[in-house]
Amino acid sequence: MSSVSGSAAGNPSGMTTATRTHEHHWFSEPTEPPKKSYVWWLLIAQLVFFIALLGPAIVGIGMKIQALQASGALPAGAESFNSAAAILGGVGAFFATVANVVFGRVSDRTTSRWGRRRIWIVLGVVIMTVAFAIMALAPNLMTATIGWALAQTGANMAFAPFVATIADQVPKGSHGSVTAGLGIAQQVGIVLGIYVAGWFAPNLFVVFVIPSVLAIVAMLIFALVLPDKVLPEKPARMSFVEVLQTFWVSPVKNPDYALAWWSRFLITFAAFGFSTFRFAYMQFHLGVPAAEVPLLIANTTLVYTAALVLTAWISGKISDKIGRRKIFVWTSTAIYAVGTLSLIFITSVPQYYVLELILGLAYGIYVGVDYALVMDVLPNPDDSGKDLGVFNIANALPQTFAPLIGGLVLAATGGASGADYGVWFTVCAVACLIGAIVIFPIKKVK
Repeated sequence: MSSVSGSAAGNPSGMTTATRTHEHHWFSEPTEPPKKSYVWWLLIAQLVFFIALLGPAIVGIGMKIQALQASGALPAGAESFNSAAAILGGVGAFFATVANVVFGRVSDRTTSRWGRRRIWIVLGVVIMTVAFAIMALAPNLMTATIGWALAQTGANMAFAPFVATIADQVPKGSHGSVTAGLGIAQQVGIVLGIYVAGWFAPNLFVVFVIPSVLAIVAMLIFALVLPDKVLPEKPARMSFVEVLQTFWVSPVKNPDYALAWWSRFLITFAAFGFSTFRFAYMQFHLGVPAAEVPLLIANTTLVYTAALVLTAWISGKISDKIGRRKIFVWTSTAIYAVGTLSLIFITSVPQYYVLELILGLAYGIYVGVDYALVMDVLPNPDDSGKDLGVFNIANALPQTFAPLIGGLVLAATGGASGADYGVWFTVCAVACLIGAIVIFPIKKVK
């Protein structure tokens, strides 16, 4: 599937140590189609993983905050709810950012005879499961925050090497189809996770822990079928500068990568600018009773995901066929910006359903093609785990900034009830629109 260059390729006697150089070339980009068993279990594991992770993230956190308010551990009301959501979301996303980059780089350099990625994938979901148990049983916000931070650490310990296997196993001409399938599996997993959370509410232990146990099983099977690559030589010890570079890809040397990074950062900022406060938005802006919010989130997310699945698969296939990525990404991002702004003006649940349909169609095009664009502009096949980890900062960092900045903006502009979202959603829409514009200068990809 890929060839090995360098002295180790001609040294069958054992593992050698690489010379200290940043530009190593242990592996070439894959050129043969990936094994079907790998692709199928990649999608299944992605599906189950996101059932386990995003159900708690989207609905479970809101349920946990409600439980803490009901027990007297937190004050009642929108202001307290928004503050707690901002703390949990921001702290968790910080740990997600660090873990994703660190374990992406660590997996790149892992010399186990079992391969570079397997051990971290399985260990990560085990840690995530233990952390979810802590969060479910937490008697106060501090303990819940610790549990969520640990869960995000474990989840990203697994997810960084998991996604890096695409760069290891899938040739560029198939990136669109595979990443579209991955995006669909993620979104369907989110919907199922939300329904699971709604079905088993208010049993927080079941909501947080049981799906995560199933994720362990799915990731373990994926790890067994994964044709993981083994490093042909032991990497040289990293210098202090190289350790710092774990969190850095030069935008001067890799401008296309940098532009793709900023585009992802901005649309993710907009998306989490809404999703962090969606529970409270439905309750305090749309006037939905608190007990009905989890089911409404599940139903509207189902509409969103059905639209997304349709456009993601079609756009991924077409993008591979015509060899173009940018037009799909910037168009969908611009539509998503308009949809985000529209959140200010809707006043009823039926209007919200229509808006979720439009947002789903737009985001489906985006997830069907954007990750393929990212894979196409990665700087070095040997560092795919690290480079994807750095790229995932664009996913995770907005999850820190959006809740924290959103909490401050809502505190200042949300009115007496804290439920006036006009200024905040305008900020999110503008960020998303800029994310569409920065796609245009990318040169390596059409």
